[in-house]
Amino acid sequence: MTAHFQAAHAAVYIVDDDAGVRDALAWLLRSRRLSSETFDCAEAFYAHVSQHFEVREPSCVLLDVRMGALSGLAMFEKLIGYGLLPILPVIFLTGHADVPTAVDAVKRGAFDFCEKPFSDNALVDRIEQALALSAAGLAERNQSTGLQARLDGLTDRERDVMRLVVAGLPNKLVADQLDISVRTVEVHRARVFDKMAVKSAVELANLLRGLELS
Repeated sequence: MTAHFQAAHAAVYIVDDDAGVRDALAWLLRSRRLSSETFDCAEAFYAHVSQHFEVREPSCVLLDVRMGALSGLAMFEKLIGYGLLPILPVIFLTGHADVPTAVDAVKRGAFDFCEKPFSDNALVDRIEQALALSAAGLAERNQSTGLQARLDGLTDRERDVMRLVVAGLPNKLVADQLDISVRTVEVHRARVFDKMAVKSAVELANLLRGLELS
């Protein structure tokens, strides 16, 4: 899944204990109109993430594999634990000796790895692809949140009617199953369509596909 994003509303977190690498990456991103925030160790980034951190804009992490007490791989595991993947894609920055480790991290859900020294153009291309993935994940999350809010706005009777309508039952059978009049079904059905922002039973069923209605 991909999505477009605006560079002005994207964030790249650079986590590397080499000041020269951090500065070079920050400059590279500025030249492509991408904002960044740098951290000189995984501990500093972990402190940032653990302080009520939330991904609100397309974001990704450039994470060095080898650092001090807290390695890049250990930091990656913490990001998994916080449930930040895949809306916060991780691109590992690695030396040749760390390639097998980085490959294993990709299997665990990392977005990619770039071996040092890396091609500026290739790295920026992957960053932009990671940000697009983040944007898509955020859009899906927001859509899911909005859908849940609409579901929460239904009354118990409206949910009963909706469940049977989605199952394909005509109004007469819905009325029989719920022991109410057809006219009452029609009223509830209209309210469900209005609250769920749909115009037909088919559209409603497509919207709710994959959800377990209780």
